[in-house]
Amino acid sequence: MTDITTTITGRAGRITLRRPKALNAVTYEMVEAIDTALKDWRDNDDVALVVIDAEGEKAFSAGGDIAELYATGKAGDYDFGRTFWRDEYRMNAMLAEYDKPIVSFLQGFTMGGGMGVGCHVSHRVVGETSQIAMPECGIGLVPDVGGSMILANAPGHLGAYLGTTGARMGPADAILAGFADLFIPHDQWPALIAELESTGETTCLDQAKATAPQGRLDALRPEIDSHFAAPDLPALLAALGTSDSEFAAETRKSLSRASPLSVACTLEMMRRLKGNTHIRDALALEYRFTFRAMEHGDFLEGIRAAIIDKDRKPRWQHDPDHLPSSAVADMLAPLGEHELTF
Repeated sequence: MTDITTTITGRAGRITLRRPKALNAVTYEMVEAIDTALKDWRDNDDVALVVIDAEGEKAFSAGGDIAELYATGKAGDYDFGRTFWRDEYRMNAMLAEYDKPIVSFLQGFTMGGGMGVGCHVSHRVVGETSQIAMPECGIGLVPDVGGSMILANAPGHLGAYLGTTGARMGPADAILAGFADLFIPHDQWPALIAELESTGETTCLDQAKATAPQGRLDALRPEIDSHFAAPDLPALLAALGTSDSEFAAETRKSLSRASPLSVACTLEMMRRLKGNTHIRDALALEYRFTFRAMEHGDFLEGIRAAIIDKDRKPRWQHDPDHLPSSAVADMLAPLGEHELTF
């Protein structure tokens, strides 16, 4: 069975992720297939809109396929990863800038690379099982695939919190933070997709939307905004250290598992991108980090600890309390001739 199908059904271009046993993790071949389909349908008058969904109940897509990235990186081949990220980011930009409606149905886990496929489109639907997260700092990356832009423009300092801790968002929290638009109960999705296909119109989505179950982020916002207003990682850790709240303890624990370099770079990216809604600017900044992630960052060690050896004991390069600011500047410095272009 193919990992992805791209077909035209009625008035809709249909993209379906079909790797349910791998939680629909996005491969390079899937990136290419999405890119090709979007280009083919852009000027096809028979296609009024695009629907993106996925097989299986557990996940829309739990991320990118990082096993091959690890294997090539450990062998000293950094070009595969750089090519993967470059072409993936270009596909993310096309989704965000597409001039036809695109509707995504985000059941279960939507993380990392899956977020890049499902959360930049014009109509993002979540249901009861939806859990969206950007957990990249835990494996030595930064929130990428354009996620840094959404995070930076989330209310208050929610983006810094979500981007550094990888905290999961249920449907209401995903809508609050800007990763989703509509809550529609899952049992209505098949009929809605059929109507989208037959009519080529999105009006049925607004008619079906409901109120999402209450989330957790709104009540935590005062505490999040207080702590994550800190200008850098040492200041953030110091602020959290002055609080004896359950939230502060939970957040310190989450940050202790993440790469200090990734967390510090994420905080800096939030600062630079606040108010910027141009996805290409965010992707270009992310690419500066990911271009260097294997050779100079913590990415390979993060994958080793999480996926390969599964010892959950990564040996990060830096101590969070003594991270030189030059390390952040170096990871986010311009790439010259290697800068991401579109």
